[in-house]
Amino acid sequence: MSPTSTGRLFGTDLVLTRTFHAPVSDVWASLTDPERTARWFGPWKGDAAPGHTIEVQMLQEEGQPWMDMTIDACEPPHRLALSAANEHGGWHMDMLLTETGGVTELRFTHHLSDTDGVGEIGPGWEYYLDALVASRDGQPAPDFNDYYPALKEHFEAQR
Repeated sequence: MSPTSTGRLFGTDLVLTRTFHAPVSDVWASLTDPERTARWFGPWKGDAAPGHTIEVQMLQEEGQPWMDMTIDACEPPHRLALSAANEHGGWHMDMLLTETGGVTELRFTHHLSDTDGVGEIGPGWEYYLDALVASRDGQPAPDFNDYYPALKEHFEAQR
């Protein structure tokens, strides 16, 4: 498979989009329901409310680690903002959903502190968002090896 990149860099904002032929409430559930997030990213547990921290398991990463994520904003069914900190630095992400005529667009933004690692980060988000699409379509998850390093140059060229 040769994945197609939707990722674009606007300053230090990495923006990726996906379109779903589904109502916004259904796509929202794919982003927020722990049973559904487990199908493409990983399950989560905790008290999901703005300002609260949840634990998210990253099933596709080596060792399937759990990481803390803070819910910065939650405006069902249109906006979810999360942040996390780990050994690679801080992560600030925004997911915006808009529906028109039964078609919902997800605009995923990773607010980067700088663009140094965009060649690794971009392919990772392309992979995860395609895994979201596959989980919703009942298809097997994509293979990360199709994304990295194949898409690295696409993202680095935008720096």
